Amino acid sequence: QGLMFGYATDETEECMPLTIILAHKLNARLAELRRSGELPWLRPDSKTQVTVQYIQENGAVIPVRVHTIVISVQHDETISLENMRTTLKDRVIQVVVPAKYLDEKTIYHLQPSGRFVIGGPQGDAGVTGRKIIVDTYGGWGAHGGGAFSGKDYTKVDRSAAYAARWVAKSLVKAGLCRRVLVQVSYAIGVAHPLSISLFTYGTSQKTEKDLLDIVHKNFDLRPGVIVRDLDLKKPIYQKTACYGHFGRNEFSWEVPKKLVF
Repeated sequence: QGLMFGYATDETEECMPLTIILAHKLNARLAELRRSGELPWLRPDSKTQVTVQYIQENGAVIPVRVHTIVISVQHDETISLENMRTTLKDRVIQVVVPAKYLDEKTIYHLQPSGRFVIGGPQGDAGVTGRKIIVDTYGGWGAHGGGAFSGKDYTKVDRSAAYAARWVAKSLVKAGLCRRVLVQVSYAIGVAHPLSISLFTYGTSQKTEKDLLDIVHKNFDLRPGVIVRDLDLKKPIYQKTACYGHFGRNEFSWEVPKKLVF
């Protein structure tokens, strides 16, 4: 039992916060350059963080510029710090981050701790359940505390969080709101959610009661039905191990439902 949240925002095509989209893309670019052999000094462990300056518009958020970028990446013994920092800026950041978001005031913390040779399981004991924010919305929305990794689709911590995201993205893509947080809660042995709540940050023309009626009419959030509707018995979970569980079109919960209202 517990609570799960789903979030969606119209600031990007994926209906995800720009901060988390860029953080994932930076990591993916590092992996690409490592696997292709273009940057042979790269090693698999990396962390990124992107701070974006926003303006608010009637509850919706609009990214204006990237304020700060942090990249820490594992590397071999031979490469110099100066060389790494230059390469990360030229070959990673400038390829991934749209130029319109970067300016002369953007702050870069590249390899801020200096050398990072020992990484991965050797440098950290266990990661399951440790990274619930990078797996979801990068600190936006809310989080009920339940991790995804190590759980199968029968656990609502995972399946209901996917369903809540499906609901949230469907509402935004249908133009019913520009930004929304969906909360669901469950009790063990009780199929129907105990509660469904919506928070639209003032971005909807409809009342939250009207939106709730639309959700009830279009979605059945019992765990067994979620598993069926989102086809969660398929072996799809390996891909979720990195780059987040949301904002990636290959997943069923990222395909917005056509809503009847």
